[in-house]
Amino acid sequence: PNVCAVQKLIGTNRKYFTNCKQWYQRKICGKSTVISYECCPGYEKVPGEKGCPAALPLSNIYETLGVVGSATTQLYSDRSNLRPEIEGPGSFTIFAPSNEAWASLSAETLDSLVSNVNIELLNALRYHMVNKRVLTDDLKHGITLNSMYQDLPIQIHHYPNGIVTVNCARLLKADHHATNGVVHVIDKVIATTTNSIQQIIETEESLETLRAAVAASDLNSLLESEGQYTLLAPTNEAFEKIPQETLNRILGDPEALRARHLLNHHILKSAMCAEAIIAGLTMETLEGTTLDVGCSGEELTLNGKPIIANKDVLATNGVVHFVNELLIPDSAKTLFELAQESEVSKSMDLFRQAGLSSHLTGSEQVTLLAPVNDVFKDGLPIVDSNMKNLLLNHIVRDQLSSKHLYHGQKLQTLGDKELRVFVYRNNLCIENACIAAHDKRGRFGTLFSMDKMLTPPSGSVMDVLKADHRFSTLVAAIQSAGLTENLNRPGTFTVFAPTNEAFRAMPQGELNKLMGNAKELANILKFHVADEILVSGAVSALVRLKSMQGDKLEVSMKNNVIHINKEPVAESDIMATNGVIYAVNSVLQPQASRPQERGDEPADPALEIFKQASALSKVSQRNPRLAPVYSRLLARMK
Repeated sequence: PNVCAVQKLIGTNRKYFTNCKQWYQRKICGKSTVISYECCPGYEKVPGEKGCPAALPLSNIYETLGVVGSATTQLYSDRSNLRPEIEGPGSFTIFAPSNEAWASLSAETLDSLVSNVNIELLNALRYHMVNKRVLTDDLKHGITLNSMYQDLPIQIHHYPNGIVTVNCARLLKADHHATNGVVHVIDKVIATTTNSIQQIIETEESLETLRAAVAASDLNSLLESEGQYTLLAPTNEAFEKIPQETLNRILGDPEALRARHLLNHHILKSAMCAEAIIAGLTMETLEGTTLDVGCSGEELTLNGKPIIANKDVLATNGVVHFVNELLIPDSAKTLFELAQESEVSKSMDLFRQAGLSSHLTGSEQVTLLAPVNDVFKDGLPIVDSNMKNLLLNHIVRDQLSSKHLYHGQKLQTLGDKELRVFVYRNNLCIENACIAAHDKRGRFGTLFSMDKMLTPPSGSVMDVLKADHRFSTLVAAIQSAGLTENLNRPGTFTVFAPTNEAFRAMPQGELNKLMGNAKELANILKFHVADEILVSGAVSALVRLKSMQGDKLEVSMKNNVIHINKEPVAESDIMATNGVIYAVNSVLQPQASRPQERGDEPADPALEIFKQASALSKVSQRNPRLAPVYSRLLARMK
């Protein structure tokens, strides 16, 4: 009974009196913890008994400070003449810094407090006190308590992970009752706060560039107003790291700089003290974007990088963390900058070699369809005039969002081609390429990461087949069957096109017979065509299409190869203006034309008797009553 679990962070003096929300993680900031057990506040061990069964007698706050590991606070209470007050009658709450908290103060700070014990130290201690009993259940998130030093406010934050902070100092041991109040042990000596976030910016030399940016974007009033914000304040050094050209572009663009963009990306909607972050979490900025705030050991991280230089500078309306890198939101970046930070950097090399960088760095509103780096694992293709034209067709006029794309939509490229949008259950595709990651929306352009290079259509299905020597036999067959006009008209066809090799593989007599029968030939050819477009990116396991002949076609993916009716496809996604073509090395046979397999034959009464006889022969050996039935079956079989 009355035993409390404590998580101790290996290699540090940090302790966490565990609540159930942290218990199962067994990690703080990615580092393992050691679990130890201590008597809960107000209880002690008894020799020979389990746990901590004995309740300690209550004493006054002064005596309690020595019991809970805050002997230094007790000592300074005595020196500053606070002792008589916290030994006497009343109902107080004291947030008592731990012994380690006092020891961590700089010699200069501690000296200034202790040298004039009757004034500075007394005032500092009284700022840690509230003139009423306040338990952890009363410490609600965002409230302020009036301290016993000039009624100056103490800010309380109670986070969803169970951590409570007092002016950003973490509550270590809570709710130690005393006869005249309650003692909470905290991990820092807290100081009075009188400046707003805006006033901190105005007085801090290392935030001079930020001061100018705030003034230019009219955010002064917001950062002076009441509320609870977190400002991730870029230092002068952070601004200096940005290339001058980029910085001039952002600072010279009021739309990129002001409320909805750059600076609002540095302001979180709630006050987040560093001590409350014990694992990664996503937080929303005033701009509506998100930042991944986390920690690694002793360091705070933003988007995975340890860039916070100075943390927990408390303000009357929130908290400021100084950061040594500028957090440029996607909405203030050029397409080129977006791409450099994504898995499409090799595509950027191609566009640069082709002399198309101006489209990706200027104010032109476009959408870039950039193949991911894996597409170029065997090296970048040679950039010639044909490749430049192809790359121009990867840049779509207008800034799009994938959320607003719809099936059948037509997109105009800078290369004057028309691209089609295909929406499938498991993918969103533009021609033969499908979107591989969430789009990134920049200042003027949007980046779509694509799973392959696009191949814009160059003609109708018949045009494409005629232009490819592999399909000369098929073209002749289509013309003989009178289907040329069908495959030339506007439509949405998927054609599984047998190559010359496929026709050569047929027995000569069968091929001659087929070619001489226009009706049968048309029937076979229609079985190779479906009246909807299916690109390979839409096939995850199995897709069934209805052929123009009427029977179903089964399209599947196996070992990254498309199969049609279990036959591997030689080439996928040959795009046409009215469909898509797959090259196949066999002529597909409709159900009615295939040789009958045993499983497809109609039921035969004699066959059923054989099946029953086999089963009953085993049963009748175990059950004599069934023997006559078995005998009659044998007679019928004879």
